[in-house]
Amino acid sequence: MATGYEPNIEGAIAVLVDLMTANAFTMTRQPYEPNYRGLVDAVIDLKEGFPVFAPERIGFDATTFEAVADGDALYMRSSDGQVGKAQADGTQDEALVVGFADDAAASGATVKVLVAGLLDYPSTIDPGDVYFLSTTPGAISTSPPTGSGEFVARVGEGATTSEFSIQLEPPMRLN
Repeated sequence: MATGYEPNIEGAIAVLVDLMTANAFTMTRQPYEPNYRGLVDAVIDLKEGFPVFAPERIGFDATTFEAVADGDALYMRSSDGQVGKAQADGTQDEALVVGFADDAAASGATVKVLVAGLLDYPSTIDPGDVYFLSTTPGAISTSPPTGSGEFVARVGEGATTSEFSIQLEPPMRLN
């Protein structure tokens, strides 16, 4: 299988340089010597570039079955794959948060559902506090639900006063 890269240390360095260049990695140890030291330096630059390269936000587009606001916690209906406001005192499906609305959307519109990363939350967040799905549809709270039959679902924590770090966990039903 021809790759265009020589099967030696210089070829391996060339592959790493192309990979880092294509993804805008910082190559602080460049130029790389055409030997094992140069290969190790290139691998170190690759390793150090991954935290910068990691996407800040991961999501998907979905159709809403009801109007949602920016920052609403969302669940997905199994019947049609559409999303709406999650709530801790509904069914288990309604308590399974699949992500957060990245913007407001009307019923039947497309919304970006963020499943990981940082969400610019529309109201003040307390940095370091853990947040749970609320019994208010679409809302989150630092106080988990406590009522019998309600679901406790940890959804993330405050990163800054305006950014919410999404960390979804499955709901647990209270007896």
